[in-house]
Amino acid sequence: MKFSPAPVRCTVPSPLGNLTLAAYDHALVGLWFELQQHLPDYTKWRVDRDHPVLRTTAEQLQQYFDGQRRTFDVPLNLGNGTAFQQRVWRSLLAIAPGSTSTYGAISLNIGQPSAVRAVGGAIGRNPIGIIVPCHRVVGSNGALTGYAGGLERKVALLQLESELL
Repeated sequence: MKFSPAPVRCTVPSPLGNLTLAAYDHALVGLWFELQQHLPDYTKWRVDRDHPVLRTTAEQLQQYFDGQRRTFDVPLNLGNGTAFQQRVWRSLLAIAPGSTSTYGAISLNIGQPSAVRAVGGAIGRNPIGIIVPCHRVVGSNGALTGYAGGLERKVALLQLESELL
């Protein structure tokens, strides 16, 4: 995934490890766990801890991890993915906190029931983890399957959200 122009970024701590946040002028474009799969090369992006979108995102993430927030209201820009990826990522936003969906259900939701594997690939490359809740997607039998940030983080996020209900 290429980000053009280059966004600004900052790193914030979380109970599950450091998070890198990235934003354009008015929207969040990235949120990644340290060392997760499919990381872009953000090392050359300018650091800006005072960027308003990054500050708001960091505050809302802190509230989320503190159990004081269930949903996020930062502006998002998912435009750095393909049209298919963007449809998949937008469909993830409909999965309510404390609930899960399956890859097959996402495929049906976007009108491509035979694209289950492609949906899995798009979910794995979700550029805005946690807020675009790919951790809420499980296998058809309810099994916790892949997560770019690591299965232990997926379990922790699902447990946190079940406690928020």
